[in-house]
Amino acid sequence: MSECIKVLLSEKDVDARISELGRQISEDYAGRQVHLICVLKGGSFFMCELAKRITVPVSLDFMSVSSYGGNTESSGEILIKKDLDESIAGKDVLVVEDIVDSGRTLSCLLKLLLERKPSSLRLCTLLDKPERRVTDVNVDYTGFRIPDTFVVGYGLDYDQKYRNLPYIGVVEFND
Repeated sequence: MSECIKVLLSEKDVDARISELGRQISEDYAGRQVHLICVLKGGSFFMCELAKRITVPVSLDFMSVSSYGGNTESSGEILIKKDLDESIAGKDVLVVEDIVDSGRTLSCLLKLLLERKPSSLRLCTLLDKPERRVTDVNVDYTGFRIPDTFVVGYGLDYDQKYRNLPYIGVVEFND
């Protein structure tokens, strides 16, 4: 089986929306420092671009959490592959994710982070698929709401391929 990628959101549209999110986050955190936690691997592309557009002081950390493996649907099993390097106690934390789909992974992750006593905890995602939600997750900042299709690019992958595409594309499978 092979796959074909069709553009869903152009590089220009993604860039413009990330700039808007950066302005909004900067306003919301005015006078404070925001601690960005990137959910690896997919979130890294988005977080780097977002951080460049935030005008308040920013610090960064990374976590690796998986529930997909090589499949196109969440397995429902959460695995923390890499934990934070430093404490988030007392910090204004913004989790940066590439996509919110079923909500299973993020629900578990946000509960874990809340136990670590941040001053505040919010979630920012580049892409949101609300119709796929099986676990309620409050998304504070959303780049784009997208239909229930399997997407790649801008950090999102299919079996570790296509992360480097500068746009969001829909994967179409050919027999």
